[in-house]
Amino acid sequence: MSAEDLEKYETEMELSLYREYRDVVGLFSYVVETERRFYLTNNVDFQVRGEGADVYFEVTMSDAWVWDMYRPARFVKNVKVVTFRDVNVEELAKSDLEIPKT
Repeated sequence: MSAEDLEKYETEMELSLYREYRDVVGLFSYVVETERRFYLTNNVDFQVRGEGADVYFEVTMSDAWVWDMYRPARFVKNVKVVTFRDVNVEELAKSDLEIPKT
């Protein structure tokens, strides 16, 4: 497989992943971003752990979808992330009026 073929394959995989994201985003209430992954979830618990200067974050999610083009199954029942890096949790805005897809 040439470098060009590999690049084309990865581009197609990312486009497919974006389309899947677009199709499922309306099913979820929260977006969770870590240094390694991007998740959509309906249940998230964020805890700050540690003592003194040694602080880490523990994020537990259930009913989640993970943005990862190399995973064969992106829907995950339970996820637990432990990290020393930043974590961003946002509640998705639910529109009162949705425009139908044409």
